Amino acid sequence: MLSVTDARQRLFDALVPTEPELKPLHDVAGLVLAADVAANEDSPRFANSSMDGFAVRAADLAGASKAQPAALKVVADIPAGIVSQVALQEGQAARIMTGAAMPPGADAVIPVEDTDVPAPYTDAPLPSEVKVIRSLESGAYVRPRGEDFAAGDVLLNAGTHLRPQEVAMLALLGQADVSVHRRARVAILSSGDELVPVDRPLKPGTIRDTNSYALSSLVAGAGADVIPLGIAPDDLETIKAHLDRAVEQGADLILSSAGVSVGAFDYLREAVLSQGELDFWRVNMRPGKPLAFGRYRNIPFIGLPGNPVSCFVGFEVFVRHALHKLMGDLNWQRLVVRGVLDDQVKSDGRESYLRGVTQVKADATHVKLTGHQGSGNLYSLVQADCLFVVPAGVNDMAPGSDVDIWPL
Repeated sequence: MLSVTDARQRLFDALVPTEPELKPLHDVAGLVLAADVAANEDSPRFANSSMDGFAVRAADLAGASKAQPAALKVVADIPAGIVSQVALQEGQAARIMTGAAMPPGADAVIPVEDTDVPAPYTDAPLPSEVKVIRSLESGAYVRPRGEDFAAGDVLLNAGTHLRPQEVAMLALLGQADVSVHRRARVAILSSGDELVPVDRPLKPGTIRDTNSYALSSLVAGAGADVIPLGIAPDDLETIKAHLDRAVEQGADLILSSAGVSVGAFDYLREAVLSQGELDFWRVNMRPGKPLAFGRYRNIPFIGLPGNPVSCFVGFEVFVRHALHKLMGDLNWQRLVVRGVLDDQVKSDGRESYLRGVTQVKADATHVKLTGHQGSGNLYSLVQADCLFVVPAGVNDMAPGSDVDIWPL
């Protein structure tokens, strides 16, 4: 059997990121930059005040104290957004707001709290004089030009996942349109004569299709677009028609559930092989040992197991990583928390992904099982807030063992 690491790497290596496209800035959150972004100007663009107060010459405040305040003549009023043309001379000050450009001649800002000007500062008429009760050094409370970065500096690299803070940076740089990898389009197919749509009554021997809803939610939550293909019965031509629809709608990945166990994949296998290739992998893990990977009309195809928990775990172990690669995020890493196991756990030696619930205690994050771990027990997955990992080759884990936890 393939190790989980090898199977995941095979998938990752076989996929190519989506092509870049220009998108408006308001629509790029969660996407991945397709090109480096460099600063086209210094930031700040001009020296500005970091406080509400008075722009001053630091030398004029030498020796100032509460007992002997320095008296300065106020010669200008500088709100944010205004560039003052008044140059400060010896013994002069200018009232200034946070973010406003420093006037010529000033080299520091004294906060209003260190003056005799009463609150409210912003609504008061401009005083003719201000008394300052302490000294300061040149540069105090001033953001110098280029303090954050200089023109030409590469600030964001291709492959950067755009969080709100990166989007704000792009706005600061005046990037109204941004080159990003487009969202992957994932076609989702359930297969099997036993499956019934959620809005249809059940007949003897049938079950409701849950996997298409789980996978659609997982795919959308990962930032990709969903192409729902519905349920394909066990019929070759119907399955081919579903797969063709995925290609016609521009799918970047076809994702199916059910029918990947040995001996139960005839129609889907034949359909994929009719215009593509397919490889069956037995992965050293539970739940979800069977996994299929191939291409249909040159579109990557991943076949997950049909049991609800196996399907969910298969997505988390393999497909989520693959989607990040498809959307250009080559450096994505899952958040893994090291924790302490509270239950006795038996395993068959395969790498196991068990459903758990965590509790943060004084010493560590603790995890315990949520009910029985059968691959059809969807309710235990609902109760879980994590998966935790039993490594390959481990048959018994005692309470108090250290474990890797995957928060859900």
